[in-house]
Amino acid sequence: MSRPIAGFPMYDFAPLQAANDAIWHLVATRLREAGHGAVPAALDRSRTIDRLWQDPGLVLAQSCGYPLMTSLLGRVRLVATPCYRAAGCSGASWGSALVVRADEAGQDLAGFRRRRCAANQPHSNTGMNLLRAAVAELADGRPFFSSVTWTGSHRGSLALVAEGAADLAAIDAVTLAHLARIEPALVGQTRILGWTAATAGLPFIAAADTDDATIALLRRALGEIVTDPAHRWICEALLLDRFEILQEADYDGVMALERRALALGYPELA
Repeated sequence: MSRPIAGFPMYDFAPLQAANDAIWHLVATRLREAGHGAVPAALDRSRTIDRLWQDPGLVLAQSCGYPLMTSLLGRVRLVATPCYRAAGCSGASWGSALVVRADEAGQDLAGFRRRRCAANQPHSNTGMNLLRAAVAELADGRPFFSSVTWTGSHRGSLALVAEGAADLAAIDAVTLAHLARIEPALVGQTRILGWTAATAGLPFIAAADTDDATIALLRRALGEIVTDPAHRWICEALLLDRFEILQEADYDGVMALERRALALGYPELA
């Protein structure tokens, strides 16, 4: 039997870890009160996101919409999708800011042909898929950028732009809002050129064999966080407004953007 595991890796900057830990403490308490004996004592911050998401012992984690509909399809269950109070967010959907240096003269994406791009991960919706969809409309089926550097994180992509090692990056709206508070000097070296399309946001997921009763319990526990005034500090720290219950069909917009890019002959961000 797999060891139970949980992790919230998507918005887990050091100043936010206490709030993420508090969410897990509440969820874990509700699970134990309901008789679940195997509940992780703490969030796991040691694993890569792929290993976390695909672990058969996954109790709860926050994922990304693109792997949800690709590598994780049929391997996890949707629990709930958070709604955040941040520019670029509308309910349970959000997009990415196209970020350039503050002193950049370019005024639209078309002007960045043959320029340098930074992106976090090849399987990221907000860092790759949304940007690929926007570029596909301009690329005429050919490479658009002079180079694409995979940085491993949105923060890393933003830093490359800020320091002048890249010219443009698509930064997840919620990440950018957090970084504006946590690292204002870094964000202040950049500006928003525009926004990508929006799709259903980063969902909380559980292992595929999680039963309906446990899914319902997880949803109630997450709902308690946004309705109980005692947890207001968590919501303020994480910019969390509420949770919505979405279905896989609500994430088809993610794949529709990929299909559009493929139809335009632009299968990879390049």
